[in-house]
Amino acid sequence: MAGPSHYVMPLPSFDTPVKLLIVASPYYKDISDNQVAGAIAVAEAAGATHEIVHVPGALEIPTAIGIAERMSNFDGYVALGCVIRGETTHYDTVCNDSSRALQLLGLQGLCIGNGILTVETYDQAAVRADPEGQNKGGGAAAAALHLIALGRKWGQSEKSVGFTRDILLARGGDAV
Repeated sequence: MAGPSHYVMPLPSFDTPVKLLIVASPYYKDISDNQVAGAIAVAEAAGATHEIVHVPGALEIPTAIGIAERMSNFDGYVALGCVIRGETTHYDTVCNDSSRALQLLGLQGLCIGNGILTVETYDQAAVRADPEGQNKGGGAAAAALHLIALGRKWGQSEKSVGFTRDILLARGGDAV
């Protein structure tokens, strides 16, 4: 039985190019391949360029995004993975911790589309990952693009917390 249809916002448009990093865990490779295909299609439809990196599992996705944010020049990130419930509580840990870490990165100002599937069965994951079906990989890419558009709309003002280098130097302190 099909559920209610969901509204899908039109993709934003950009005056300057957008560069996305797609971070995928191929733990379930066929699921991951479908998620990545969906994300690439949406990124390209919006005129964005992309790079793809793979990490071992869902817990490594936020770490990879954090490293990329510090050491590269991406406008946004697409987190793609799949966690299927097993017989232990490890499922809860992986779901909660990966989601929490992505949320914390987002609250720091990173534009992240969370496409980590958390499902009970492989069949549920397959339906959600299918680019011709629910296309959750594409949805995660669209979410990242919408957040980038908001950041650009609001000017991505730099709001620092604590002392900046210029303030320290003005006060005669040592800049770190």
